[in-house]
Amino acid sequence: MHALDILGDPVRRRIVELLAAGEASAGEIGRTVQGEFGISQPAVSQHLRVLRESGFARVRPQGTRRLYALEPEPLAEADAWLAAFRRFWEPPLAALGTELARGRRERRLAAERDGSLLPDGAAAGEGAVPDNTINKEH
Repeated sequence: MHALDILGDPVRRRIVELLAAGEASAGEIGRTVQGEFGISQPAVSQHLRVLRESGFARVRPQGTRRLYALEPEPLAEADAWLAAFRRFWEPPLAALGTELARGRRERRLAAERDGSLLPDGAAAGEGAVPDNTINKEH
């Protein structure tokens, strides 16, 4: 089964997100997913089984608990598949970052000319937007 088939389900995507934060027990995962999606515990177990059997998650017993952890290899495979399509969104995002920086610079220069620059260097009425709002690296 292709990685995107596995990740195409919103419940499984959410479980992968939870596991990205670190190892979690089946009970913890179940409580979160049941609360967010309104599904039964057996349904959560079924999704965990699909993730385990497809290689996205590994499980280890700890006493009576079953602890799940994320396996990175299938995510790397999905990332490699998506790499062919990055060209469709990376240049526009880089261009957006450039335009945001240009706009901040123009507002700053205008504020300096008008004398409306605040002591902290921000122009009056200008919200603080950090320069690193767009990640240009991958």
